Amino acid sequence: MSDPREGTSVTHRRYIPYSHAHYAGDLVDGAYVLGLFGDVATELCIRTDGDEGLFASYSDVQFRAPVRAGDVLETTAVLIRAGTRSRVMEFEARVVCRGRPGKGESAAEALPEPIVAVTATGTVVVPAPGG
Repeated sequence: MSDPREGTSVTHRRYIPYSHAHYAGDLVDGAYVLGLFGDVATELCIRTDGDEGLFASYSDVQFRAPVRAGDVLETTAVLIRAGTRSRVMEFEARVVCRGRPGKGESAAEALPEPIVAVTATGTVVVPAPGG
């Protein structure tokens, strides 16, 4: 455990299986990505506070590009402000690989440039120090 220092970040990567497609065109619902943001926020709180924390709110969520089954999604949380109990974080989800089923059943490619799919700002609360 360390002090909650602004600028601390955590990044996860996850393959999105085709069983998670929710809409036509193999689209994945936005709630799936918000769940991944919760995962990186949890690890960030563990690393900075020794506690999983509790997600309190999002102040901004922007869905910028589609997320599809067959994608590899990279999600990052960056601590931008640490109060006594609150931790404000910025989140970004980037598509770094994408399935290409039109080129074959299991065809996929690493993208030359990640696609920023979702951004957000959120607040997590942790127990009071010494509490």
